[in-house]
Amino acid sequence: MSEPGTGGAGAGRRAVLVAVVAAADELGHASLSGLDPVADGLEVRADLVGDPEPRRLRRLFGGRLIYTLRTRRQGGNHGGAPAERRERLLRAAAEYDLVDLEWPDDLVPELTSRIPPWQRRVSWHGPEREHGGMRSLFGAMAGVPAALYLLVPKSSPAAAPGLLAALGRSDVTAFGIGESGLWTRVLAPWLGAPVAFGRVGEAGADGMPSVRRLALDYGLPALPRLDALYGIAGPAPEHSLAPRLYNAALRELGLPALYLPFATDSLACLLRSAAVLGGRTGLALRGLTVTAPHKEDAMGLADQVTPSARGAGAANVLWHRDGRWHADTTDAAAALDALARAGVDPAGRRAAVIGCGGAGRAAALALHLAGASVTLVNRGRARGRQAAALTGLPFVPLARFSARGYSLLVHATPLADSAPFRLAAADPGAAVLDLVYRDGPTALAAAARSHGLPVIDGREVLLVEMREQFRLLTGRRMPLGPALLALGLRRRTEVRPAGNQ
Repeated sequence: MSEPGTGGAGAGRRAVLVAVVAAADELGHASLSGLDPVADGLEVRADLVGDPEPRRLRRLFGGRLIYTLRTRRQGGNHGGAPAERRERLLRAAAEYDLVDLEWPDDLVPELTSRIPPWQRRVSWHGPEREHGGMRSLFGAMAGVPAALYLLVPKSSPAAAPGLLAALGRSDVTAFGIGESGLWTRVLAPWLGAPVAFGRVGEAGADGMPSVRRLALDYGLPALPRLDALYGIAGPAPEHSLAPRLYNAALRELGLPALYLPFATDSLACLLRSAAVLGGRTGLALRGLTVTAPHKEDAMGLADQVTPSARGAGAANVLWHRDGRWHADTTDAAAALDALARAGVDPAGRRAAVIGCGGAGRAAALALHLAGASVTLVNRGRARGRQAAALTGLPFVPLARFSARGYSLLVHATPLADSAPFRLAAADPGAAVLDLVYRDGPTALAAAARSHGLPVIDGREVLLVEMREQFRLLTGRRMPLGPALLALGLRRRTEVRPAGNQ
């Protein structure tokens, strides 16, 4: 097991990766046979998938086997009688390397007398507890000898990393659940937790990512030295490609930092919690990329705001330097640079920007200043009129919008799986700039290509934008190679960082 600690820890530390089977289709040969190079352990959630044959599991997977029968009381699906539960746990103890015992109900002589300490994982999944309450709870749990202790508060996820930092032990894992707890799962091994858990299949509703994503996006199981945190802040950043992009660059440059997904409904609360966490762990939050709907709040929380962010009424990047928070928007410069890379000059074009959030407003202003005749388009009329008043540009409701007559169409809505407007009426050769991205083409990009229209993929825009944000956050230039690999893009000519024209 790795030694606890964060800043100053030497290279070569490693976490134990445990792949969790939480659905019946994850027990198949195809799912399990390829896990050996990725995971060190395999945890079977018997409350969700039943009791598979352990000998079959060992034929397919060479690592340690862990058995968990989580009760409904602790967020699982097992509702059987206590006697039936004890029988299943004891039967598992004869075949599995580690058996999960729930605090406090499973800590009875019938189980503890027959399951030795080296085979026990004592776990608790319960309601919110603040830092002091978590420490008191662990003090009681630690009275029962075990190989590992697991504490999972159902809310207040920041309490978990605070507990790990305070305990300084290598036999305790703690993290929050749900989307808001994902960052605590990822960070836990750097704070001394010996284990990181990932699903065999896709991410679950409890916020657990896939074990392969832990490796791809965050570089686990390696635990290089860590001195600072960055991240993406928004209501649902868990599907963002940004952690993959940033962490690949941080590793390439050897910077002792980690980029995490912070799901939050309040940017102000996140900054306050980060300040408390920084005091407890020594890991300061040094910067954030910010998604809607927090872009307006980012301006209000900053000590210094650039003119471009003030003009758009929104900021998508915050960084802390010299004791002050700074805010800027990279949406405008990224849109122009992406167009330039594609050989599209906006000067003299009629452009429609569909979507009047912070990104849409910034792109619209940039196109206007570059000589385009810009029209704002939005489904919600109130937000569209507000954007028009802020930018001084004309507005058309989406219900009345036609793509006919525009030679540049900019997509800035949150929609990736459906096209927000019809392209059948678009002029031949009209360029489509997609500010939305995902692993593959969006529905709008696919529709545009089917109509023979030139498309600038959202991942191309993201690459330009993230490289500029990386420069603002770290003061370093993002290496192009790992970024292209992380986004699944082919190498082209060198990308000019946005704003450095």
